[in-house]
Amino acid sequence: MQFAPPPRPRRKPSLTPMIDVVFLLLVFFMLASRFGADAILPLPLAGSGGEYNGPPRLIDIYPDRVFLNRVATADLPQALVPLVQSPSDMLVLRGKDGATLQRIVTITESLRQAGFVSVVLVE
Repeated sequence: MQFAPPPRPRRKPSLTPMIDVVFLLLVFFMLASRFGADAILPLPLAGSGGEYNGPPRLIDIYPDRVFLNRVATADLPQALVPLVQSPSDMLVLRGKDGATLQRIVTITESLRQAGFVSVVLVE
């Protein structure tokens, strides 16, 4: 006659390793995140219902140069003066061939300092 061994009570799983992993993830994401205010570039939204009228004003931004209607220009605000009727006329910016976001922001800030207030960024 063979007797079965007495059943062992089931062990409850330990939560300590899971808690350790959660704390390690928490520390990782706290150290990897940036705390602080990001700079906000105030631009009017393209979907706000503005109308485009007048001559074309397409500004292509390359990493090292700027084109206005496919013509290279050194002084962009001065080249835009004959093309706009008022400073609120819409300007269309397009980043080309690896232009960085910082380059586009710099051009946008220079246009804003020159008095142009309506800028749309297209892809």
